[in-house]
Amino acid sequence: MQPFYLTTPIYYVNAKPHIGHAYTTLIADSMVRFQRLMGRKTCLVTGTDEHGDKIVQAAEKAGASPREFTDAISAEFQTLWKKWDIQLDGFVRTSSERHKEVVQHMLQKVYDAGDIYFGEYGGHYCLGCERFYTEKELTEDGLCPQHLAKPEYISEKNYFFKMSKYQDWLREHILANPEFIRPERYRTEVLSLLDSGALEDLCISRPKSRLTWGIELPFDRDYVCYVWFDALISYISGIDWPDGETFASFWPGAQHLVAKDILKPHAIFWPTMLKAAGIEPYRHLNVHGYWLTRNTKMSKSLGNVVNPLEQAEKYGFDAFRYFLLREMHFGSDADFTEEALVARFNADLANDLGNLYSRVLGMTAKYFGSVVPPKGVPTEREKALLELAENSFANFQSLFGNVRFSAALESLWELVRACNKYVDSAAPWVLAKEGRAEELQTVMYTLLECLRKIALHLLPVMPRTALVLLEQLGQNVDPASIFLPDEISHFGKLEPGLTVSATSNLFPRVEKPKQESPSASMEKAVATQKKATSEPAGDNTEKLLIEYPDFQKLDIRVGTVVAADKHPNADKLLRLEIDLGEEKPRQIVSGIAAYFDPATLVGTQVTVVANLAPRKLRGLESHGMILTADGGSGLELLTVNAKIPGGSKVS
Repeated sequence: MQPFYLTTPIYYVNAKPHIGHAYTTLIADSMVRFQRLMGRKTCLVTGTDEHGDKIVQAAEKAGASPREFTDAISAEFQTLWKKWDIQLDGFVRTSSERHKEVVQHMLQKVYDAGDIYFGEYGGHYCLGCERFYTEKELTEDGLCPQHLAKPEYISEKNYFFKMSKYQDWLREHILANPEFIRPERYRTEVLSLLDSGALEDLCISRPKSRLTWGIELPFDRDYVCYVWFDALISYISGIDWPDGETFASFWPGAQHLVAKDILKPHAIFWPTMLKAAGIEPYRHLNVHGYWLTRNTKMSKSLGNVVNPLEQAEKYGFDAFRYFLLREMHFGSDADFTEEALVARFNADLANDLGNLYSRVLGMTAKYFGSVVPPKGVPTEREKALLELAENSFANFQSLFGNVRFSAALESLWELVRACNKYVDSAAPWVLAKEGRAEELQTVMYTLLECLRKIALHLLPVMPRTALVLLEQLGQNVDPASIFLPDEISHFGKLEPGLTVSATSNLFPRVEKPKQESPSASMEKAVATQKKATSEPAGDNTEKLLIEYPDFQKLDIRVGTVVAADKHPNADKLLRLEIDLGEEKPRQIVSGIAAYFDPATLVGTQVTVVANLAPRKLRGLESHGMILTADGGSGLELLTVNAKIPGGSKVS
């Protein structure tokens, strides 16, 4: 089986770690843990990018030399990853002597091949990006597309890499290898860029007259290497290119994990650099979206950057890991709020998984003295659950291996929820009361075995918690001994007679944090309503009541969903087409994507506020609102018991 090599970006050290760094690194750690469970040898490399103009400016602002500044910030990254139990095989600092040697070796190799030349260039230089932009790449107002600031026009002599020489090769490689860049939207974006003819040669040097903090070019000591050309090479310097055994073993299975803002350097600069140096390109570039705060990109200037350490310490490192993997659909943007974290914790971990463990272990203690009972003979009820479990595990492994982490966890939670329903339908308390001992043994063994397998599949996502869950089942597991594919269909590995814990309380419900604006107004309204219902009727109460004519203003109708898909610009929204008995279906945009698969909604009857004024939601017009109810563990659609014609009025 081919070894698995994964890198995160080499994080820029002009500021401290934030949630973007944490997400990428935790995803990488989970991917590597998963691949080890699938039987592969693995290697994970990260590090810090320490050269360039921004580092010099940040160091000056901090009253330190670039070396002192980068030493301090790089140490913060390394400390955080150790605290989070990120299992690294390599940490590259681009200011290290070893990395410098590899960069200079590659520069000389490409230069000797004739793919680096000296020339004069005038371009729009963005200090924030530390790169030149062409006129085509700037906004209509002439601003940097990332920082929305006007770049400085700089004209100077520099060295250039003949990147345009490899444009046709790169385009053909991407077309021939559909999984080279994933998800597909980013592959399409790169192909569009290549097809536009915008690819130019890459300026790969900076004159020492304006920048000395960098790696000196081996063929001209008056210049230092451009930070992006330098940083990308860390992916091979971290595994001992050119002659190391680690490189020979792991590079054929190389994958990179990056955020979408650095797509171009990784999808265009890097593969063309590799081609010029005679190195085979990586296998996959995995690209994720942004974490937003109330649909706004996180920014230090806006003061909305989330401190990952604070959140993890408050709610638990593994719970925080689970939230990040579950909440973001890989490749799309996701909204981070503390309220969303608490809601996911309570719904998935406390209500679903925690409740299941608590019930099953409690009943095992009550009916069998906390000892695993004999396996028994499965009935059709058990066979149905085990078939669902087999599908759940197979889907989880397939989806997780294809970087669809949220969907993988949802497939696992289908089993968690099914087990809770199985407890209710099998009713062990009734079996015990009626003396149906063999049937009770079968039910409890089935549940305990499902819990064991669920915990094993959580090892890449919640490594510390999963081990505790296994210990509660009497399993002292070394993850290195697990071969996860065997767990899809081989039921019955839990040994009867083992002692299990009597209780489990790993996920106590947590209180929702105090909501901030704009939610504060809703909180005040709820408080006012509670006060009104507890006081004698009076003027204040009457203001909260509506008259029947006010209710009559609402046009609530029953409709049938005839089409449903994800909103192209918002992960939490679905675009629905609903038949309300009109000439054509009504388009309604609804924030229910976290609770419903759009494919399952087609044909469902829903209730709709049909006379709501139209409004645009993230670029799509929504003409109406579907009604839902929150029962505490997620949204449910308000629907009807029997099929009735679309457009029927609710009164």
